[in-house]
Amino acid sequence: MKQRLAELVSESCDGQLTPAEVLAASVPLSYLGVTSLAQMRLIDAIEREFEVEIDLGGDVSFLDSVGGLADWLAAR
Repeated sequence: MKQRLAELVSESCDGQLTPAEVLAASVPLSYLGVTSLAQMRLIDAIEREFEVEIDLGGDVSFLDSVGGLADWLAAR
């Protein structure tokens, strides 16, 4: 799942980050240059692919790492 999420991050950033760079990162995605627009694209892609809804009114700190996203999805 982490590999696919890293691919979605890369696609959301128009390829400015490779999936390998995303997976190897030890800092939040925002520190890697993931913009707010890219984050919205990522949310849309995750919601479509995994058929979930991300509540933007709640705690969304899990969105800043592939590990956090994978854990959040696994809990669904």
